[in-house]
Amino acid sequence: MHLTMLYRGPLASCDYACVYCPFAKRRDSTQQLRADRAAVRRFTGWVRDNTQDEVSVLFTPWGEGLVRSWYREAMVTLSRMTHVRRVAIQTNMSCRSAWIADCDLDTAAFWVTYHPTQVTQDRFLRKCEELTRIGARFSVGIVGLPEHLDDARHLRKELPDDVYLWVNAAEGHAYTDEQAADWQDIDPLFHHSRHAHVSKGLPCRTGDTVISVLGDGTVRRCHFVPQAIGNLYDGSFRAALRPRPCPLSTCDCHIGYVHLEPTGLYDVFAGGVLERIPALR
Repeated sequence: MHLTMLYRGPLASCDYACVYCPFAKRRDSTQQLRADRAAVRRFTGWVRDNTQDEVSVLFTPWGEGLVRSWYREAMVTLSRMTHVRRVAIQTNMSCRSAWIADCDLDTAAFWVTYHPTQVTQDRFLRKCEELTRIGARFSVGIVGLPEHLDDARHLRKELPDDVYLWVNAAEGHAYTDEQAADWQDIDPLFHHSRHAHVSKGLPCRTGDTVISVLGDGTVRRCHFVPQAIGNLYDGSFRAALRPRPCPLSTCDCHIGYVHLEPTGLYDVFAGGVLERIPALR
């Protein structure tokens, strides 16, 4: 079978201080960082040994992973495994970039978020140019706050046409139709993010072919449904895999609703579901 795993270990520290993020400038202790490193390496070893499945992995750390060597190592190592179809990570890309050339660039991919209050746009664009030079597969995104609109417009103008610029609706922010149209001009798929998706009782791939994995191996159907369905390392999760409806009333995060079958987003993002790159780009 093909198994998609969204991995989130104990890492909760970030080098940025975005006001809309609860983990901004949070510092993990040395002990916490060691635990996270051990968890990532254990997970990578499980994928290495689990050749019975074709696997795709998206790292979704609460903090910034790529400033830590073990996430860079995991990206390189996993990308070179023949049974891994895709390995991607959500990142602000503040780390150095040269190591990416060691990845299998047909497998590795990057979901890169631009934070206007934390880095100059010129510096961020130079980072995107580096990714392009290396031949990395990546999307770029921004949070759709009103004060970010001019930055987003300029970013869209400066990025190559074939780099998808996505916009996440800001949490708790209601958009008028006129405001939404401004963001839609930048991201033609913004309407998928503007409103939470009604999901209760609807078929979703999570818990069947998509799972969430925590650092200790706890498996949940997705990040947003807290009930455990087993553990990765003792194999108990496998007996729980089956098609099932969503138990929540709504789903408002892309890494959740992209797997909700009625959205049709597997067709929209065919070949790029984890890295958020639409088909035919």
